[in-house]
Amino acid sequence: MTTVQPIPLLASGSLAPAALARPSGTFAMVAMDQRESLRAMMTQHSPGAPVTDEAMVAFKLSVARELAPFASAFLIDREYGYDQVVTDRLLPANCALLLAADALDQPNGVVADTDLDEHIDPEEALADGAAGLKLLVVWRRDARREQRIELAARFIARCRAAGLASVLEPVARPTPEEEAAGTFDLNDSIVEAAGELAPLGPSLYKCQVPDRGVGSISHLARQAERIDAVVDCPWVVLSQGVDARLFPQAVEAVCRAGASGFLAGRALWTDALAGADPRPVLRGASADRLRELGGIVDRYGRPWQRARAATTPGGAA
Repeated sequence: MTTVQPIPLLASGSLAPAALARPSGTFAMVAMDQRESLRAMMTQHSPGAPVTDEAMVAFKLSVARELAPFASAFLIDREYGYDQVVTDRLLPANCALLLAADALDQPNGVVADTDLDEHIDPEEALADGAAGLKLLVVWRRDARREQRIELAARFIARCRAAGLASVLEPVARPTPEEEAAGTFDLNDSIVEAAGELAPLGPSLYKCQVPDRGVGSISHLARQAERIDAVVDCPWVVLSQGVDARLFPQAVEAVCRAGASGFLAGRALWTDALAGADPRPVLRGASADRLRELGGIVDRYGRPWQRARAATTPGGAA
């Protein structure tokens, strides 16, 4: 008789992120869920020519084809390319599918706020082969903090009910008052957001790199240790705001401090926007960078099974 192994769970009851991980238990994931921000980036490289939806989808599918073989997971949005990725089975078996579940309030290409995308049915995503959903939350010290906590909690509960991993991505931003007064401290805000939202129990917590990746490995690791002290689940970093040349060092630093890897987009594929055909850059410099980063997380990252809150139904993971 075949013994059915229980699905690994975190202490919160959320599905463990095993399907998103490399064999080492770490994460090297590609983010391709940018929407109007991607259009703005593409417009910068082709001024005067409107960037069509079709052009955005074509770029996203090129990234999927060229980089997914070297990634443990690939994140995309439903508006631009998700259906094609599913229908054409673009992802290899070693690369899990993640679907962005956030509806973006995005004037001028900048995300001002988010909500749950009610067009996304977690059960349908599971049937499509998705391993998890991702929610971006714009975190500020303003009057909407409790609403954002409730939003994140609803998202995690929906994923848990559908048997999907939940990736929670708070991005700390200043309030208008903090920006005007120059009192916003990025590192303090990252830690404060993590202390507020990570206890909700996502499968994977995703946050910004301290100091936007500027500084020595030892300095960045010390700052990242503050994040690790308040996050009791596996966590990774994003690349937005970090110079692509600094991102490998930043990933090493946060992994030395307890992170398990990254879910990054711009640090990997931005260079490919410059040419009419992105494929040569994606196959060359982008793939090389992703392979390098994979080696870094394998060497320095904390396997998700060793996160402090990781457990299975039968005991410690």
